[in-house]
Amino acid sequence: LFLLDTIPCLLSPWSEWSDCSVTCGKGMRTRQRMLKSAAELGDCNEELEQAEKCMLPECPIDCELTEWSQWSECNTSCGKGHMIRTRMIKIEPQFGGTACPETVQRTKCRVRKCLRGPGMEKRRWKEAR
Repeated sequence: LFLLDTIPCLLSPWSEWSDCSVTCGKGMRTRQRMLKSAAELGDCNEELEQAEKCMLPECPIDCELTEWSQWSECNTSCGKGHMIRTRMIKIEPQFGGTACPETVQRTKCRVRKCLRGPGMEKRRWKEAR
């Protein structure tokens, strides 16, 4: 009866490490082994599972942008012109994340017709000379 206390744990070999718990970045992996000796033979305090950290390549980070600004005023006071709106990059793409789309958009605008007095063009042309 006293000999039973001295029987060592009979353990299976460790399994292979599991895959990392994530597909990118920091995760955990585990491995197990099993108790082969009968439990009646006394307590076995050996660990049956181990875990360790694992690191895979960094996860892709996609570009992130703010909302569009309001459209600017038309850049002319009469006739055809354009206005723009912008948005800012909040997060630059990294590790193969999606690239940033356009951050500036232009659109045409038209303010009231420009009034030209008779002879305005000729006068300007003389001044330019």
